[in-house]
Amino acid sequence: MQVTREAPATAAADGSPAAPLRAPLAVLAEVFGYPTFRGEQAEIIDTVVGGGDALVLMPTGSGKSLCYQIPALVRPGTGVVVSPLIALMQDQVDALSALGVRAGFLNSTQDYPERRRVEQAFLAGELDLLYLAPERLRVPETLDLLDRGRIALFAIDEAHCVSQWGHDFRPDYLQLSLLHDRWPTVPRIALTATATEATHAEIAERLQLARARHFVASFDRPNIQYRIVGKDSPRTQLLGLLRSEHPGDAGIVYCLSRKSVEQTAAFLTANGIPALPYHAGLDRRVRSTNQARFLREDGLVMVATIAFGMGIDKPDVRFVAHLDLPKSVEGYYQETGRAGRDGLPSTAWLAYGLQDVVQQRRMIDTSEGDAAHRRRLGAHLDAMLALCETVECRRVQLLAYFGQTSEACGNCDTCLAPPESWDGTVPAQKLLSTVVRLDRERNQRYGAGHLVDVLLGKPTPRIEQLGHTSLSVFGIGTDLTEPEWRGVVRQMLAQGLLAVDADGYGTLRITPTSAEVLSGSRSVLLRREAPKAARARTPRTGRRGAVSPAADLDGAASLVFERLRTWRAATAKEQGVPAYVVFHDATLREIATRVPTTLEELGTVTGVGVSKQERYGPHLLEALLG
Repeated sequence: MQVTREAPATAAADGSPAAPLRAPLAVLAEVFGYPTFRGEQAEIIDTVVGGGDALVLMPTGSGKSLCYQIPALVRPGTGVVVSPLIALMQDQVDALSALGVRAGFLNSTQDYPERRRVEQAFLAGELDLLYLAPERLRVPETLDLLDRGRIALFAIDEAHCVSQWGHDFRPDYLQLSLLHDRWPTVPRIALTATATEATHAEIAERLQLARARHFVASFDRPNIQYRIVGKDSPRTQLLGLLRSEHPGDAGIVYCLSRKSVEQTAAFLTANGIPALPYHAGLDRRVRSTNQARFLREDGLVMVATIAFGMGIDKPDVRFVAHLDLPKSVEGYYQETGRAGRDGLPSTAWLAYGLQDVVQQRRMIDTSEGDAAHRRRLGAHLDAMLALCETVECRRVQLLAYFGQTSEACGNCDTCLAPPESWDGTVPAQKLLSTVVRLDRERNQRYGAGHLVDVLLGKPTPRIEQLGHTSLSVFGIGTDLTEPEWRGVVRQMLAQGLLAVDADGYGTLRITPTSAEVLSGSRSVLLRREAPKAARARTPRTGRRGAVSPAADLDGAASLVFERLRTWRAATAKEQGVPAYVVFHDATLREIATRVPTTLEELGTVTGVGVSKQERYGPHLLEALLG
């Protein structure tokens, strides 16, 4: 659907008729440089422009921001955006300013004169968009300020933060129902890229959006290739991925602990890949500097805990890697969604092993909170394990978690190199029998390593000291290798056929369902362990694997593209803004292919709005044609 009609007129303050509002499609072309809307963007924008409320679930990179930015430019007054992303507000304002949009922000990082200037601009009607951190709405002065200005709309970004079912709950978001209570006639739009049906329902309830129009787009990100590999020296595996498939690319590597973040960043740097650490334990100035460098420089790798990433608007992140198992599918989807926002091929890579399962199970069992909280955490983990262990298309499994059906994608590891499944009932019975035998020694604790040694018949000093060579199960598992046995343990933990004791030692115990396996009334289907991660081949047309943004350009266009990137980097550095604020890679690719020779021709390129055409056009053409 495209909005081509004139938007409705609104009455002036004295009640006299006002001129018709600008058409959203015209704003899209003139300001943002795009000829048409995508998906449900037009209908969402039309709803908000007309004064209606909207709840929007759309994947990262699908243009959610346009759904409130364009109505803010069309409707009288200032669009007020509530966002938790204090560290990124300056970059968001810079990006809008480059488009000729009048934008500002209010948060705790500003001094009084800065805040005062923004407040005066808002009251004078000189701002199109005003970004606020949610905690600002606890300040009476902020509420009074909003009362005295003219508000076009309220946009609640990262709306999943209001939900305790979500993966990034923020208590400050609970107060946002006051927007409806205090300004009932101002339209509201809440947006998120990640929400299950339970999270969706909670957002609607807590933000009083049950009667709003709900828009749920497909969560599919077809340009992202999902791959999950067995963990075997994960940093070395990561290094191989970056060297072979992503040399010189920007990317994000997620680790569970601060120590692992720093060690991984140091490892990559020592091996010739520029990497920066980011976690909550670093000095705030160091975090801010590292984030700014990642956004502004090409080819940097950010190694981080999950404290980093929400709202990152860097479009050319070519890979997101996880060295530890995410705690939920929502978190995994949100984090991998930071790759390929420009629509170009990108990689989501995860190294996953037995210790991940043991560690996560133990963390849940020892977590603070009541039994319901632990059950919720367990349900999140079970869904993540199901995604890791599936023998079917990963994308089908991922989308099913969000309530959407799809067909095999041809662009994930299980599609490109289909794994085998096998009847693991007998090995499962052997493993459970070993757990039962060892569990009789109540004063001892035995983890997966000891169990596997007993099954393989390894006379280690500890096994001999404990007399376990005389157990009936000693040596009954020599038909499988040690990695295969560790895979059996991991998959049985994932299926709930084994449990991890909360003793802090990783002790394995049977579960209520273990008896069904031991009795033979339940069979166990397992995924066969690959000897090593297979290199993904290039999928069919339209589902390409991760490649350089210039890889499919011909020789001449590729050289032009790189020349334009050099010009862009110098321009961005001179202006102190991220490179993508100047132009996205996708726009430079189109310019390199079409080679416009005049400002008028340049203005027809996707992503070149009027403001950028005037601001950058002459210098870009000089770099292109000079």
